[in-house]
Amino acid sequence: MRRIGLAMAGAVSALVLAVPHAAVADTTGGTTVTFTVAAGALSITVPAPVNLGSGSPGATISGQMGLVNVTDARAMLVATWTATVSSTDFTTGGASAAETIPKADVSYWSGPATVTTGVGVFTPGQVTAAAAQSLSIPRTAFSLSAGVGNNSATWNPTLVVAVPAAAVGGLYTGTVTHSVAP
Repeated sequence: MRRIGLAMAGAVSALVLAVPHAAVADTTGGTTVTFTVAAGALSITVPAPVNLGSGSPGATISGQMGLVNVTDARAMLVATWTATVSSTDFTTGGASAAETIPKADVSYWSGPATVTTGVGVFTPGQVTAAAAQSLSIPRTAFSLSAGVGNNSATWNPTLVVAVPAAAVGGLYTGTVTHSVAP
């Protein structure tokens, strides 16, 4: 009988080993999540028409133009932009030589920023009146370097018109254009 008992004990052992193990449940799980940060545009707003006042032939007429604002909503990792200013000649009447004040006689200085937002190095083109530049050619009005994400800058530039001694009387009109590019 001992042999039968041992054989049965071996059979029971084999049965225990053959029983499947219970499944182990996962205790963690990952879900991939995505979203988009919307990128906008690089834009500029300029002042409404402005009258700088009056002055005699040979005098200087100057005044602030009003607020210029660059808004950079491109949400870039490395953001840069340059705002440029240019001018037409100023004319009255029939725009003859005596009725024209050349753009070379018009100077511009941006002054410091009145307000900035965001991260970056904001640099005025001409921070003081002593740095004013003739608008005989386009000039840098303001720039941004080392920017990250969205940013903006606002400034209130000054125009200085050297009225030629031979200028005739009249209301002179010209266009000062600000533009911005990456």
